[in-house]
Amino acid sequence: MPLSEHEQRMLEQMERALYAEDPKFASALEGSGLRTYTRRRVYQAVAGFLVGIALLMAGMVAQQIWISVVGFLVMLGCAVLAVTGWRKAPKPGEQPAGAPHGRRQVRPKRSMMDRIEQRWQRRRDEQGGQ
Repeated sequence: MPLSEHEQRMLEQMERALYAEDPKFASALEGSGLRTYTRRRVYQAVAGFLVGIALLMAGMVAQQIWISVVGFLVMLGCAVLAVTGWRKAPKPGEQPAGAPHGRRQVRPKRSMMDRIEQRWQRRRDEQGGQ
């Protein structure tokens, strides 16, 4: 369901406020990080798979079995990398798989949207009191 104009304006205001408050964090949310790295790794694996196909075909044309075997192994390795990389990609808002779990948190961790809403509400309260 698409957002209403009022909701879109509020979202734009929240984005501007986030950029004004913490531009480093806001730019980190735009797509850099683990998801982009994983996506890039999958694309590289697909390119490697295509190189493997080319080696396989070249080995068949040149009648060199070892080139075909190397091409097949490259294809197999890249296919495994692509599939495992795609499955390991974290969903938006999800904690990465390699994150440390050993420390115990004193207070429950709030979601990013909760923190943004809290900051937004605090800012509205401050502006309303002036």
